[in-house]
Amino acid sequence: MLYHLPYGSTEISIDIPTKYQVRVLEPNNAVAVPDETKEIERALRAPINSKRLSSIAGPGKRAVIIVSDTTRPTPTARLLPPLISELKAGGIEDITVVFGLGIHRKQTEEEKRAILKEMYGRVKSIEHDINDCIYLGETARGTPVEIFKPVVDADIVVCTGTIEFHYYAGYSGGAKSILPAVSSKRSIYANHAFMLDPGSSAGRADSPVREDIEEAAEILGIDFILNVVLNDRKEIVFAAAGDYIDAHREGVAFLDRVSRTEVEPADILIVSPGGWPKDINIFQSHKALEHARNAVREGGSVILVAECREGYGNPVFEEWLNFNRDEAIRRFRSGFVMGGHKAALIAALAKRVDLYLVSSLPDDMVRRAYFIPATLEDALETALRKHSDNARIIVMPYGGSMLATGRL
Repeated sequence: MLYHLPYGSTEISIDIPTKYQVRVLEPNNAVAVPDETKEIERALRAPINSKRLSSIAGPGKRAVIIVSDTTRPTPTARLLPPLISELKAGGIEDITVVFGLGIHRKQTEEEKRAILKEMYGRVKSIEHDINDCIYLGETARGTPVEIFKPVVDADIVVCTGTIEFHYYAGYSGGAKSILPAVSSKRSIYANHAFMLDPGSSAGRADSPVREDIEEAAEILGIDFILNVVLNDRKEIVFAAAGDYIDAHREGVAFLDRVSRTEVEPADILIVSPGGWPKDINIFQSHKALEHARNAVREGGSVILVAECREGYGNPVFEEWLNFNRDEAIRRFRSGFVMGGHKAALIAALAKRVDLYLVSSLPDDMVRRAYFIPATLEDALETALRKHSDNARIIVMPYGGSMLATGRL
């Protein structure tokens, strides 16, 4: 039987003989809303635990709308027109779109245009500058709250984003548009250090990382959010607007219903992050491994199908790949280093399972990142030889958008 996995902007297929027991894990959200604009407008008309954005706005005020960068699938061009209409209905004309980069690279003009589409050039837009942040205080956990100056100076702060599972913040979306998206490096590193806490894992809204994020957002003040849940075709299936915590949790509850599943760990796991941009590089593609790792048994085989057209994706991550697996893990346990943490997590998984990568990268780059380079056919053939004709296989075409829960 033929199985299809997203790969960059295309897909890769694999034929698995019917004699093998195969379970496909896919999000149960294939049906988009009939009209995405109406779904967004519905959420804006009935915000959760909040006034309408048009009522929050006021003449003479300055508003910023924080949007995702090119590494995220958020349909920003679909979210902006209704949001801007709400702000203008409330009397605001001074509106700036802020691309929340966090510690990601700057974007090209082509990437900005691709995100904003018809809004490109029609609305003022700027990119987050990690070196232009203002100190506002610190959280109870000691994280300094240093936020991009144009965001601090705004009268109205609106956050947009997509709600997905996140391997240490529990879920994306909500206040993550503030920390890390428009925060200083010092703030980001301090917050991300809490991923060492056992409670910081995918599918937990009470993750210490998220709790710290939301406290930082409270210090700044978020006036309104608009978050969406997408299906595997990046179509909107649900929108939530209003309070940055309560509206976010409404989206979280929806996501859990459609994309969280319990599994019996298999011998072989074939997983794709879901194609572009989730597989833009190894750094981003790793998230799918964290979402799917409960779906494979100890000593099993994991085949990650990810194009990784931009290579490693993070200079610190790349630097840590100079260490062998044991040294990367040791360094991680002795103290958090942003970027290095992913090297350690991949190294730890590679010690538990045979870890293959099907990508566009040269074999030496793949090996350096603790993976075994292979084609999908060769990786599966090798794994089947190891696990015999009784091998159980799980296929996750959209590992970046799902969460498999079960025993390690």
